[in-house]
Amino acid sequence: MTDVELSSEPLALEPVIAAVSHPGAGAIATFVGVVRDTNAGHAVTLLEYEAYPSLAVAEMRRILAEIAQEMPGVRVAVRHRTGKLEVGDAAVVCAASAPHRDEAFSACRLVIDRVKARVPIWKREHGPDGPYWVGWEDARCEPGHEHAHPHAHAPHKS
Repeated sequence: MTDVELSSEPLALEPVIAAVSHPGAGAIATFVGVVRDTNAGHAVTLLEYEAYPSLAVAEMRRILAEIAQEMPGVRVAVRHRTGKLEVGDAAVVCAASAPHRDEAFSACRLVIDRVKARVPIWKREHGPDGPYWVGWEDARCEPGHEHAHPHAHAPHKS
């Protein structure tokens, strides 16, 4: 079973647990990131995830290899979903196994933190105010320009 997957299909926790399970694991920590109905005070009705697939998978593998090197005895796995997700759908699932719980918890947190920070997967939220990309800032925005909506960006005026 592979330790990394990027898929448009619904995610399940069992495959990531199976990917890290072994007789020496005294603990398995998991994380499931699900679509919630609000973000930054705005209603969310749907999320769309887009990715650069080959780069995303390669970076997730790099992250898992780093963690395995930093934390000997730890096994980690991650699956991330792409496409349209509804409120309550799993967007990402991670698991980490280790001889002891502290290492398993720490490794699981490292996986999700690094995936969110480094993997080329982009999130577009939909709500009553329309769709908007999360974490994206238009380079054309004027420095210090205040936005009426935190995700709306006006073009730079020359």
